[in-house]
Amino acid sequence: MSAAEPFPPDVVSAVMQHMNTDHADDCRLICQGLGGASAATAATMSGMDAEAMYFTATVDGDQVPVRVPFSAPLTERRQIRAEAARMYREACAALGVTPRPDAS
Repeated sequence: MSAAEPFPPDVVSAVMQHMNTDHADDCRLICQGLGGASAATAATMSGMDAEAMYFTATVDGDQVPVRVPFSAPLTERRQIRAEAARMYREACAALGVTPRPDAS
């Protein structure tokens, strides 16, 4: 683990598990609204580092890699949830979708 990669593999794995299990539709919305994959019909989080979340989006039946940068590099685990919620809210705004009230 370095300053450029502050999150050990077990943390990344836990975040991916949570996003893909509890927020699968949010992953799709993030890819559509912020990741340049507006035609995505599904998406799963495939990784992250200090600067971005990575997804695999399904676009026209193909698996497409999508990188969505954080607003600033992250240095602490507690920042991940806030950034994921920000991404979701901004993606909803970009797509004209009303976000869930609990997305904070």
